Amino acid sequence: MTDDHLRRLESLGYLTNHLARLFAHALAERIAEYGVVPGQFAQLLALYERDGLTQRELCDRVRIEQATMAKTLQRMERDGLVQCLPDSQDRRRIRVHLTERAKSLRPHLMAAGRAVNDVATSGLSERDVAAFRRITRRLIENLEAAE
Repeated sequence: MTDDHLRRLESLGYLTNHLARLFAHALAERIAEYGVVPGQFAQLLALYERDGLTQRELCDRVRIEQATMAKTLQRMERDGLVQCLPDSQDRRRIRVHLTERAKSLRPHLMAAGRAVNDVATSGLSERDVAAFRRITRRLIENLEAAE
């Protein structure tokens, strides 16, 4: 291995990015049959927690830019996963609502997510997994606070 390769394997940013790509690929394989792609998964999870979020609230929850969200929601609307409707109180705001199709997919998508997590954590103790979650949450908090 080269020195550059070894340095890359020591980089938290590189490792986290590589892990995220592997998670996304594994998830894609499991959710493709439902007509959902990983780029829609976080939005669906947020809407499963609270349906009818505004587009801005959804952007804030999944941490993506407005323009990216608008394109993702267009595709999700086309795919019959969401309906984007003007807010009844303020017509300038758009509220995002799950369709019956998206609601019916919830147990399948949640099971797919759990399956990916199970594969990723295979061979780790519950204590190791809990420590990873705790450390990862702290890294996220640190980076969010630095913004």
